[in-house]
This record gives sequence, structure tokens and C-alpha cells, in this order.
Amino acid sequence: MTDVWNGIAGEFLHLYPRGNRLLAVAGADAERSRRTADDLATALSVAGQNIERAHSDAGDAADLRVETVSPFRASPQDGRVLVVSGPAELLSESTRGVWNFTLWQMAGDEPPHSVASALVDVTDPDAPERRTADYCALPASFGS
Repeated sequence: MTDVWNGIAGEFLHLYPRGNRLLAVAGADAERSRRTADDLATALSVAGQNIERAHSDAGDAADLRVETVSPFRASPQDGRVLVVSGPAELLSESTRGVWNFTLWQMAGDEPPHSVASALVDVTDPDAPERRTADYCALPASFGS
């Protein structure tokens, strides 16, 4: 467990302290997002949260809503966090409104995603680093 995951877990819980919450972990490498999501889910679990995990290989908005999000929301249990990992499409325009919080994982010189709640460089997955980005300097077409 690293300070990065504990810090992001604390930030998420400060913003969304109760109820059923949805958190997406996405990136250019969908498989790499799986480990990132597992590490964050562990930090949330240690913080006392009831965690459920899912992974989407394609990030298709319709499938995601039907197969993952709707069953989670329909369950009578309260106080859970669903952590979904997958490709960049998890943060597409058609899925952005689904999530309470989003994390973009990247490695090396991969660009950040402008709608992510948090950015983490996982070039070394055992020593992740929190990143920030100044989107004021980006052209309006960035990310389209």
C-alpha cells in the first residue's frame, strides 16, 4: 500500500462519504488499469469501505450500463463502492456522468485525460506517483 493510494482513497471518501458510489480507473492500457484499480480498491477496503470490483475490456457505454452499473444500483445493499477498471472509453463522453470519481492511470509519456478526477503515473506500479496537469494551457481541441 502506498501513500498515493491512501491519499486518493481519502480524497474520494471526503467527497463521497456514504451511499453507493461508482469509481472508474481507466487509461490507454486497459489491462494496466486492472492492477491500478486493485491497488486503489485495497486502500478503500483498508479505509473500511465495502468494495466491489469489475473490469470492462471494451468500455462500451451501453454494455457497461446494462451489465455493470444497473445491477449495482439496483441492489438493495447500501454503502458500497464499485471500482471499475478498463480502457480509455470508460471516460468517454457517453459514460462520464456514470461515475462519482475517475482516475486516469498513465505510464511514461502518455498524455493525461482532461476529465479525470485524479491522475497517477504507474510507470513503476510499485511506486506510483500522483500527477497534476495544467489544462488552462491546452488548446480547446485537446482530447477530442
